[in-house]
Amino acid sequence: KKKKKKKKKKKGQQPSPLIPLKSQNIPKQTQRTVKQNTRTHTPTSSFSNLSTMASASQASSQIRQMSNFILQEAHEKANELRVRTEHDFNLQKQTLIHAAKLDVVAEFERKGKEEEVKARIAKSAAVGDARTAKMKYRDDLLKGLLSSARQRASLVSKDQNYSSLLKSLLVQSLIKIEETNVTVYARSDDVALVQAQVPVAVAEYAALMKSKASVAVRPSVTVSTDASSHLPPSSLGGVVVTADDGRVVCDNTLEARLSLVYEELMPSIRACLFPEGQ
Repeated sequence: KKKKKKKKKKKGQQPSPLIPLKSQNIPKQTQRTVKQNTRTHTPTSSFSNLSTMASASQASSQIRQMSNFILQEAHEKANELRVRTEHDFNLQKQTLIHAAKLDVVAEFERKGKEEEVKARIAKSAAVGDARTAKMKYRDDLLKGLLSSARQRASLVSKDQNYSSLLKSLLVQSLIKIEETNVTVYARSDDVALVQAQVPVAVAEYAALMKSKASVAVRPSVTVSTDASSHLPPSSLGGVVVTADDGRVVCDNTLEARLSLVYEELMPSIRACLFPEGQ
């Protein structure tokens, strides 16, 4: 019965279609090895290999996706850096260009101001030179006028009324000096004329003081005959009256009178020769 049960059990078991063990005379040790080998070739092992291959494929796909994602991120980052760099570059370039423009404008303005200052200085110098030349021309013209008047005054001493002029000069000098003892100096050629006119001049002076001031005066007038004290020959004529040992002097020569008239009439002469605005 036990054998039948075993046989029934054996009949119930279906041997592997791949390797029938009972139909072959194989040792048990070998059969166990074969059974173990057959276990390794079961469908479960195939599914495991397939899942492994699928996992590897999925991992490879994920790695590829991650690689693509990383590359995409790298490209985007590179583009962002490029855009930012170009923006910074353009901004810096515009800043430098603007600063350079400002420097050029400032330099241009500085140069313009320098040129303007130079032009003003040159204009001022030209105006100053023109004024100096104008003043020099006017001064030369006035000196020429005075020289011409001096030449004409030199003819006075040759006139027949010169003796009368000497008398008038003596009277005026006595009035100006207001001294009782005076000395008269004249040119060598005029000493005789002056000596002849002294008495007449003293009388006229005394009469004038009597009538105008009610004062009786009789001054002592001496004409110097010392040749060393005479007026120079270049003098135009006239007299020089001194008193109190030469401490009081009245220069009444024609040169002195001409200079006095020239100074007094200078404004009128300038207005006549150089009208305002010309």
